[in-house]
Amino acid sequence: MTENDPQPQIAGVDENDSAHDNAASTADTIAAEAEEATVDEVAVKPEEMMQQNDSGSPFMIDTAESLKSNDDAAEDKKEAATDNNNATKTEEEGEEQQQQQKVIKKVVPPLPLDWTKMAECNEQEDIAPADAIRYPWDVMEFPLPPDQSETHLTIVGTAGQKITRMGSNLDEYVSDNLTHLVLRSHLIRTMEGVSKLKHLELLELYDNMIDEINDLCPGEVVDKGEDEEEDDGLPAKNLRVLDISYNVIRDMNPISQCLNLQELYIAQNKIKSIRGIGQLTQLRKVDLGANRIRFMEEEELSGLINLEELWLGKNKIEHIGGISKLTKLRRLDVQSNRLTSIENLEGQVDTLEELYLAHNGIDVEGAKCPTGLALPFKQLNTIDMSRNRLTDTSPFAHLTSLNELWISGNDIKTFDDVEYIRSLVELDGVYLEYNPVASDFEYRKKLVEIVPNLTQIDATMVGGIGQHGYLTGGGSGDNLLERMRQMQDQVIQKAAAETEASGSKEDE
Repeated sequence: MTENDPQPQIAGVDENDSAHDNAASTADTIAAEAEEATVDEVAVKPEEMMQQNDSGSPFMIDTAESLKSNDDAAEDKKEAATDNNNATKTEEEGEEQQQQQKVIKKVVPPLPLDWTKMAECNEQEDIAPADAIRYPWDVMEFPLPPDQSETHLTIVGTAGQKITRMGSNLDEYVSDNLTHLVLRSHLIRTMEGVSKLKHLELLELYDNMIDEINDLCPGEVVDKGEDEEEDDGLPAKNLRVLDISYNVIRDMNPISQCLNLQELYIAQNKIKSIRGIGQLTQLRKVDLGANRIRFMEEEELSGLINLEELWLGKNKIEHIGGISKLTKLRRLDVQSNRLTSIENLEGQVDTLEELYLAHNGIDVEGAKCPTGLALPFKQLNTIDMSRNRLTDTSPFAHLTSLNELWISGNDIKTFDDVEYIRSLVELDGVYLEYNPVASDFEYRKKLVEIVPNLTQIDATMVGGIGQHGYLTGGGSGDNLLERMRQMQDQVIQKAAAETEASGSKEDE
């Protein structure tokens, strides 16, 4: 009820007040008449009180008895008036309540129309997100007809806007010249609509629910006449990059259709064996990490003569093999597997730059295999053997090209076990944390004495100018005053350089 609404008690006020006043005046009149009658009856003259009986003798009227009867009559009149007044008030109150009930009514506004639409949405909420039908054009506006100048389409899934079907008629909504298609982090189960995208070079379906690779090649590649358009084998033969990581794929054989593929990302799936890539000689990078692979099949890997990066981390591999012919390999990742030795790296002596073998079971003897780290690698600059079973640094003593050595979380106990890397003059970063030796009070100081060129120990820079141009603590002979002087000199030099630069601009 608002301020402008009529107050319920106002309705019928005049009529009720009039009735109340009339009833009160009536009751007062009756009471007054009763009192006057009593007075008149009491005021009896003495002579009138003397009367004669039938025998003629006078007698006195019983005045008290007469007064009592008169009082009773007056009181009866008063009670009658009071009852009449109460009845009148009861009727008035009843009428007033009826008037209030008529006036006081709760006004309920009509329900908004949007509420009915919300009810429809609630019905959709009962459907699991993966079971809803949602196409790319349901989460993004597509101009029709398509803009033929658009060559890239990227749709990243967000909450409530995840595509579940690519659509077999996808080509009707995109440009005929589309070269890059990215549908990342959706709920797509089936690859479809791709075979009609003849110019596709990059296809990314990262983080979906795809269980099978298909629709890359609609038919077999056959010879055609000179006057006929050669569409068979498209878009597979045009693809350069294929990323189908984080899905549920079990068979990678269909990739064999992508003869010109250069980068393949198929990590975090359910693949148990390497298949279908033996003939893809253009491959430069392959990521098969986080699968269920147990063997590095030479039959499939040996044909990748141009391969530069091979990522096989988080599998179940027990032996390194099948890469003897990969003479261009620069990065090899076999971390988080079941290795106990490093072997079969002869083909990479001249090219290998980075070797990642963390989280395995390799000990010193396993690292010194003749076909492993014992080889004279010329370009090897980074080795990660954290979380293994090393007890000293002897396997790395001859690797003079090393820049970074990560061996944290092993079982290296003394600085004598670290002495082997003294000859590594190019080494500027070493990770030895979580080894027993790292608990030594002068751990950082002694490590710098062994390898004077170190600029970083674990995650902390050594004293001097850090990689971002700031002075950092640590090392031997550093003190606060000296560092403050260096900082002051840096500020002066920087200001002088800026002044000189501004003067040169003014002269020009």
